[in-house]
Amino acid sequence: MSIGLIALLDDIAGIAKVAAASVDDIAAQAAKAGAKAAGVVIDDAAVTPRYVVGFSPARELPIIWRIALGSAKNKLFFLLPAALILSFFAPWAITPLLMLGGAYLAYEGAEKIYEALVPHAAHAHEETIGSVAPNAQTLEDQKVASAIKTDFILSAEIMAITLAAMDPSASFWMQVVVLAVVGLGITVAVYGAVALIVKADDAGLALAANPRVGAAGQAFGRGLVTAMPYFLKALAIVGTAAMVWVGGGIIVHGLATYGFAGPEHLIHDAAVAVGGAVPAIRGLAEFLVSALGTGIVGLVVGAALIPLTSRVIAPAWKAVAGRFGKKAPASPPAH
Repeated sequence: MSIGLIALLDDIAGIAKVAAASVDDIAAQAAKAGAKAAGVVIDDAAVTPRYVVGFSPARELPIIWRIALGSAKNKLFFLLPAALILSFFAPWAITPLLMLGGAYLAYEGAEKIYEALVPHAAHAHEETIGSVAPNAQTLEDQKVASAIKTDFILSAEIMAITLAAMDPSASFWMQVVVLAVVGLGITVAVYGAVALIVKADDAGLALAANPRVGAAGQAFGRGLVTAMPYFLKALAIVGTAAMVWVGGGIIVHGLATYGFAGPEHLIHDAAVAVGGAVPAIRGLAEFLVSALGTGIVGLVVGAALIPLTSRVIAPAWKAVAGRFGKKAPASPPAH
């Protein structure tokens, strides 16, 4: 029996080593994939706070929680199985689907810019596509739904990057676990950061009213309260720009995949040229030029989709919904 026990312990030790190696492999692949997706993660964090601006402080965290739950469902229940199924059975479909998502992001970003520049015309456009909220609860529901739609596109990009960054020899279950780890990790990181950002002014008020933190702490709290509205407005602008340049980037990369590599090469060459001219900030310069180039593409595509949505897509959607005896939802896309 002692020999059998020793053999059993050896087997358990062997299994533990294999499990530890698997955990290390999962962690390594998840870290690699997460690093590759960092750009989209930053964009996601910049985009989300704009959906909370304008609501009462009491509704900020509940709205973020609703969006975070929607994001987790997007990644785990829809995108994870879809990514695996498409990669095995229809890899050709991934690029056009991502390009459609990129066009949606470009449309959303261009519509926000249109709304800022021509508010009356933008309001008429929203009425045409049926996205004007009649009350506060409907407005919140529309904002949450729009945020989850936008998150779906960004999450799809994250999951596609994660899948592409994994070792091709990884087993099916390894891919499942890595995609789940990256998806959940990014969701927690993004919406945790968003929650901290939108509640920073409340933290500032608490510090300013607390004599125990001293004069310096109270002054910091007052500064935080003063600065946060401007910071949130700036972040909303960055978020809108991120939608345009990420959408444009997806479209440009998709075109290159289909042999239309001219725009991608032009943007890359311009970024390299500008980066070479300012070697001290080469990385930042190349990023800014690349973002500008893909942003121009996204803005052109998004601007073209605004009248197309009003005159073709929204009426067709309403007609189809009416044909089946259903009330058309707040539009595809709505916000």
